[in-house]
Amino acid sequence: MTSHVEGRPAILTHRSSPRRFLTRWGPALPLLLFTAATLVLPAIMLVYESFALPDGGLGFEHITKVASNPVDRQAIGGSLALGVVQATLATAIGAPAAWLITRMRLGGRAFWLSLMNVASNFAGIGLAFGFVALIGSTGMLTLILKALLGIEGNPFPSTGSFNGMNLVYLYFNVPMFVLLTLPALSVLKNDWQEAAEVCKATRWQFWRHVGIPVLSPFVIAGWLLVFTWTIGVYAVAYAVAASPGSQKLITLQIGTTLETSVFGLGRAAVLSVLLMILAIGATVLYRLCLKRAARWL
Repeated sequence: MTSHVEGRPAILTHRSSPRRFLTRWGPALPLLLFTAATLVLPAIMLVYESFALPDGGLGFEHITKVASNPVDRQAIGGSLALGVVQATLATAIGAPAAWLITRMRLGGRAFWLSLMNVASNFAGIGLAFGFVALIGSTGMLTLILKALLGIEGNPFPSTGSFNGMNLVYLYFNVPMFVLLTLPALSVLKNDWQEAAEVCKATRWQFWRHVGIPVLSPFVIAGWLLVFTWTIGVYAVAYAVAASPGSQKLITLQIGTTLETSVFGLGRAAVLSVLLMILAIGATVLYRLCLKRAARWL
């Protein structure tokens, strides 16, 4: 079917829409299909397994078992507490560090950025082994302190304890927070501070009325990313939590269930869906923070 505009035939728009769709989305289709196969479909299966009953049908049996299990409740509380403490410590240490790096000269900034990149990417089994070799019961620093100061026992917390995990996680969370928030700190222009000084505003007034309101959405967004990353880490937690009395975490409970259970994996599915819900909630809040911060860009 054709139509005539100024005497010339023109094909209706709906005939060219498939071609236009393929032109726009064709290059991204392989990535979208891969994402659907590796993320969307497994997420749907996890939700289904959370409600699937052993004898068929759907119900809340697995959710009830997880909610009534004290070990699972301890793991959920431990992951949430670790995520909140890590995000708060990373923000308290990383925000001033990122601000100082932005005020450095090019050479110093390049040095610290390269150091932060190396530290943020050095995680997993290698990082856990490094901390055990450094502050473990027979670690190098532990033995040095024993020899010099005559300290009995290990003065450092066990790497599998809550305090020990916080110490290990800070190694990569602080650099990651710095790298995430460093570009945003350039939003705060020097001209604004100079204008405030011309208007006889003190440094505290500038930060209270301009600096903190502008930077707070970016800082909160970084806090949310560190929180989400911390509760989802498995390799580091698995490596440092080898002792029976180690901190219980959601990811460790999922791994234990998958390693020891041949049937009845609904527990792992419920805990995995809980991680998904926490990650989705944090992502939504992250997007809201960036939307608020975008007005300054």
